Amino acid sequence: MSMDPTFLQLITGITCLLTGLVAGLFYSYSCSVTGGLGKLPAREYLTAFQAINKAILNPWFFAGFLGCLVALPLSTWLAYRGGVQDAFHLLLASSAVYLFGVFGVTILGNVPLNEHVATLQADTLPEEELAEERSLFERPWNKYNRIRTVASTISFLLVILAITWL
Repeated sequence: MSMDPTFLQLITGITCLLTGLVAGLFYSYSCSVTGGLGKLPAREYLTAFQAINKAILNPWFFAGFLGCLVALPLSTWLAYRGGVQDAFHLLLASSAVYLFGVFGVTILGNVPLNEHVATLQADTLPEEELAEERSLFERPWNKYNRIRTVASTISFLLVILAITWL
């Protein structure tokens, strides 16, 4: 059974778009959001992060973030079925990088930190507790976000390279 190359190109194009959107999101956080928030006092910092963490849980975010979990393996499988071995290997690598470096880091690193910050009553905590909560959150969250930024960018680049083989 032969693979329709147009269908493979379409799905891989959608995969490229989704991975690019996710890479851009994490890149923009790294370049501007975390830097801007970092200049705020602890109470405002934590309150702002609470608001951002609520706002990002929306269909647009989930379409890209979770869409990659479907589109990457689908593109990989289609490239394999189509006998496009170079694209298959690149897409397989992209899928693995995304799964572990983006999705895994988010679920195991950023989400638990976000959930903890969501429970804080930042408007009533004393300044010392605010400073402590911020220090427990900010550095690890930013580290995990840098990992996600690099991983999503690599995943995106690998999809772009795979497209050149289609």
